[in-house]
Amino acid sequence: MLSLAAAIPAAAAQSTATAPGPGVTSGLLQATLGLAIVLALIWGAAWIVRRISPATRTVSSAIKVVATQNVGPRERVVLVEIGSQWLVVGVAPGRVNALHTCPKSVLPADGPAPNPFGRLLARAKGGPGA
Repeated sequence: MLSLAAAIPAAAAQSTATAPGPGVTSGLLQATLGLAIVLALIWGAAWIVRRISPATRTVSSAIKVVATQNVGPRERVVLVEIGSQWLVVGVAPGRVNALHTCPKSVLPADGPAPNPFGRLLARAKGGPGA
């Protein structure tokens, strides 16, 4: 009787040590499937918010931001169009200051920034910028 009781746990230990049970594979599959569902829900919610968001709607407003330029880590200069006037505004944390008002006109086209080093290098090489 004692030998039979000792043989059963040894046989059970030997059968579980050789191959992983079906619970490990199904648990990994279940976790992967759950992660995929959660990621799909997050993506779907973000897509719906972008579609419904009022920021994406084109509403004709009397006020338009024409251009903006950072002048510091938290300071900007903003060109705002209000009717037929342009207003240059300085924006800093906690305050907005009107800097200048002018009639609406056409913005100059942004050309390539001057590159003095490139011209000097081309001149030194005898290239087209010489």
